[in-house]
Amino acid sequence: MKRHNRQRGFTLIEILVALGIVAIALVAGLQATTALTNNAIRQSEMMLAQICAENELVKARLARQMPGVGDTSLVCQQGEVQLEVTVTVAPTPNPNFRRVDARVHQGALTLLRVSTVLGRF
Repeated sequence: MKRHNRQRGFTLIEILVALGIVAIALVAGLQATTALTNNAIRQSEMMLAQICAENELVKARLARQMPGVGDTSLVCQQGEVQLEVTVTVAPTPNPNFRRVDARVHQGALTLLRVSTVLGRF
């Protein structure tokens, strides 16, 4: 009696299914990595925008006089990032107070808006 030694291996379909599953897992991992990278970039932009806005509000608080009503635009350089800051001073119903808004934008995209109320010293 002759015994047949058959070698058992994976079929082509089994290998293709396994490769398909691995490809789907890799694409999902790539999308997650891209989302994390985009969130990190957005977070650093927001932090720099916060610094610019707070600097302008602190300048207004430290001034010895009430800020004049109107808009002021300036450029805020933070590292290699250049942001535009628009400071808007508006009157309030009480003449002893003024509302100060600092909007930070990069091109047409507004990154942040911070507001405060300043009183007469």
